[in-house]
Amino acid sequence: MEINYLALLLSALSTLVVGFIWYNPKVFGTIWMNETGMTEEKAKNSNMIKVFGLTIFYSLILAFMIPTIVNHEIGAVQAAGGNAQDPALIEFLKVHHGKFLSFKHGALHGILFGIFFVLPITAINSLFEQKSWKYILITAGYWIVSFAIMGAILCGWQ
Repeated sequence: MEINYLALLLSALSTLVVGFIWYNPKVFGTIWMNETGMTEEKAKNSNMIKVFGLTIFYSLILAFMIPTIVNHEIGAVQAAGGNAQDPALIEFLKVHHGKFLSFKHGALHGILFGIFFVLPITAINSLFEQKSWKYILITAGYWIVSFAIMGAILCGWQ
């Protein structure tokens, strides 16, 4: 299986696009700022090169991991011990290649990953940090939407 580096980059950058929309004051930005205690002044004092640079870096790390969740053919290669030349794997892929490689399938698995992994992790941390449910739902919601888009790109773009 070849890595689609352009899809990885686009999916990583999609988290910024979702964030610009999601955290816009007209969407959830004002509520999020109130829930976190963030102010316009604090935001302006941030090192935005560092924030966006690290956001892209971490989003790229996530983008490298997402295909293992949304692309079942990667699971088949893993089951073959990583040997893409395994005759049984080659025969399996002749029959099943592409059955679940679609934008819709990737989005579905991205959503499921967000709901069943990100939401619980966000909620657990937030409960100990004494954050509100508004904060939990806004933060987890952002990641659910982001992973849906990332999954769609990484599973559907052939």
